[in-house]
Amino acid sequence: MPDDARTARFWSVAHRPPDTTEALPDEGRLAPFDRATGWLDSEPLTPEALRGRVVLVSFWTYTCVNWLRTLPYLRAWHTKYAAQGLTIVGVHTPEFGFEHDHGNVEARVRALGVEYPVAFDDDYGVWGDFANNYWPAVYVADASGRVRYHHFGEGDYAMTEMAIQHLLMAAGAADLDLGLAEPQAHGLEVAADWATLRSPETYLGYRQSSGFVSEDAGAYDNITDYAVHADLARNHWDLGGAWVQTPYAAVSSRPGGRIAYAFHARDVNLVMGGAAGSEPSGFRVLLDGRPPVGASGTDVDDQGRGILDRQDTYQLIRQQGAIRDRLFEIEFDGTGVEAYCFTFG
Repeated sequence: MPDDARTARFWSVAHRPPDTTEALPDEGRLAPFDRATGWLDSEPLTPEALRGRVVLVSFWTYTCVNWLRTLPYLRAWHTKYAAQGLTIVGVHTPEFGFEHDHGNVEARVRALGVEYPVAFDDDYGVWGDFANNYWPAVYVADASGRVRYHHFGEGDYAMTEMAIQHLLMAAGAADLDLGLAEPQAHGLEVAADWATLRSPETYLGYRQSSGFVSEDAGAYDNITDYAVHADLARNHWDLGGAWVQTPYAAVSSRPGGRIAYAFHARDVNLVMGGAAGSEPSGFRVLLDGRPPVGASGTDVDDQGRGILDRQDTYQLIRQQGAIRDRLFEIEFDGTGVEAYCFTFG
C-alpha cells in the first residue's frame, strides 16, 4: 500500500463498499467530443452513449515524453478493466504541425500498442470544451457521466487507478481485482530519473526558445551560418552549420548541420524529423565528443548512428552510471532536418 497520507486515505475509502463517495467530488458533467475532427478505431463517441461505463479521457500528443511515460499505465488499465466497464478515450491534440497528420498519428498508435479509441482534436475543440491546459491530462467520469477525478502531468498512478476501481465498484462491477496494475515500460516510456534531472524541456524555435547562445533576432527565418561555441554552460545549446531558426523549429539548410547541448540528466530526447516528403537520412550522436558506447538511446546504436525516418521523439542518450554535466552533440547527414524540442529524463 502506498505510504503517502493522501493516497493511504483514498485507499481505505476506495476499497469500502461502493456507496461510499466522499473521496471523489463531483467535478461536473463529462464534456462532449462533438468537436473532434475524426476518430481512430471507433465510431464517434458521446457522453450519452457511454452512460453506464466509467470513462477515462486522456489528452495526449504523440511526441510528448510526459505522456509517453504515462502510456504503460493506460495500456495496463485498458487491458485490466475494459471488460469490467472502463472505456478509455484518447484525445490527440497536436502540439507540432506534423502531429496534425492523421497518418503520423495512426502509425504511432499502432507502434505504441494503443488499443482504445482515439479522437483527433486538430482544432483544439475538445481541449477547449474540457477547459484543458495540459499534456498529459486525465479526467475520469462515473457511470452517470459526471467527472469525479482528474490528474495533470505524470505520476499519481495509484490514485488514478484507485479512482477507476472505486467508480467501477459503484457501477456494479463484480469480482474486481483490487491489486494495482504492473505496467511494462520500455525506452521512452521508462520514468525519468527525477533525482538527477537538472535540464528542462527546451524548444529550438524562436517562439519559445531558451538557452540558445547564438540567439539573434535579426537572423530569424533566414539561412544563417553558425559555429558551435566552446565551453557551453549547463542548459545552453548552439547550432553549427547552416540553419534557419523558424518560430517552431531549427531547420538545417545544408548537410552536416550540428546541434550541441550541455545537459545534466540520464536521458536526452529530441523531437525531430525530415521535411514532409523527404527521404530517410542518417545522423550521428556524440557524448563529450565520443560515441555513446554504453549510453546510447533506443534510436541509436553504440556508435551513435541513427536514421531519421519519421517525425517523432527520438531517444538519443540513456546513461547507465553516475549522472554529471555532459555535452551532447548531433550531426545530420542530410538537409531539411527539422529539430523542435529537447526533453530529458
